[in-house]
Order: sequence, then C-alpha cells, then structure tokens
Amino acid sequence: METWELIIKNCARIGIKPTERVLFVCIQTQTLQFFRNGGLARSYTISTSKRPPSNIKDSLGTPRGLHEIAERIGAGEPPGMVFKSRRPTGLHFTDPVMRDYDAGSTALVTTRILWLRGLELGVNLGGNVDTYERYVYIHGTNREDLIGTPQSSGCVVMRNREIIELYDEVREGDMVLIVD
Repeated sequence: METWELIIKNCARIGIKPTERVLFVCIQTQTLQFFRNGGLARSYTISTSKRPPSNIKDSLGTPRGLHEIAERIGAGEPPGMVFKSRRPTGLHFTDPVMRDYDAGSTALVTTRILWLRGLELGVNLGGNVDTYERYVYIHGTNREDLIGTPQSSGCVVMRNREIIELYDEVREGDMVLIVD
C-alpha cells in the first residue's frame, strides 16, 4: 500500500480527514516523510526508541497511531540548544557544563520540539496510553552520529538542522502517523 493511501485509510478509520501537512514516521525504516497536500515534500532519516514500539506509559517505546502536533517549542533558538522541561537552558550540548551535567547521556532534547498528542482514544489518547502525557516529541539530538538507528526513549529524534527545517514547515494541529 502506498504511504499516502495508508494515511488516508488510518484517518478514515477514526473519521477524520488528513491535514494539509502530514508527517509519516516509519519505525522499521527509521524514516520520517513530510507530505504537503498529498505529495511527498521531503524525507528524513530519523531515530526512534531503543525499545520496541509501545503506547504504554513508562514503556519508553515510540507510540504508534495517529497523532497531531500539539505544541511547537523553540522558535529562534540556535541549533544544538539544550532544553530541560521544554525550556531552553542557554547552553549548547557541546558546552563543557552540559557534558558534566549529562555525562554519557544520549537523550538530550535539542534545537526544536514538536510535542505530540494522540488522536485515538484508548490507543494513544487518555489513560495509560496518552502520548502527550508521556512527553513524546519530535526533536533534535546531541547524538547525530546515531541517527538512523534506534536510540531514543520513545521520541522521534532528528538532526538539528533538519528539525529546524521541518519545524518551519509544520504547524500545531498537523497530523503525524507513526507505524511499525
């Protein structure tokens, strides 16, 4: 099945229309495709969870299903800016104090954040499967060398320059479909 057909099928299943801009994340291929008006605009290599896909709270798996971009965070921040609790720290991930603070961390949230909210009640919305309450984002990373291999704790991770590019193209409410 073609990717766009899969997007339409998943939307129809819950009775909604695709938005003008749609992100399609494939966990198996570690790719994110950006569609505009039903046509592929750009494809990115990304990283998802080190653990198996899962929508369950505390699983640290990348959640599947239809989502929307609930919040866009970080406009204007420089590439590599480290965020803590969705706020810029004022530090780049290469700053010595960050290396001391997060020794060995491969999970820094950098540059931009697209915070996801599930659209499927009982699948990725509500209860112990709520993507938004799990703080699942699409964001930049301090470990661009690992892009293309599973590395996150549930988030979708991108290269810093590429998350800026994508961030500038998408809006709150745009749809995100995540599949195995």
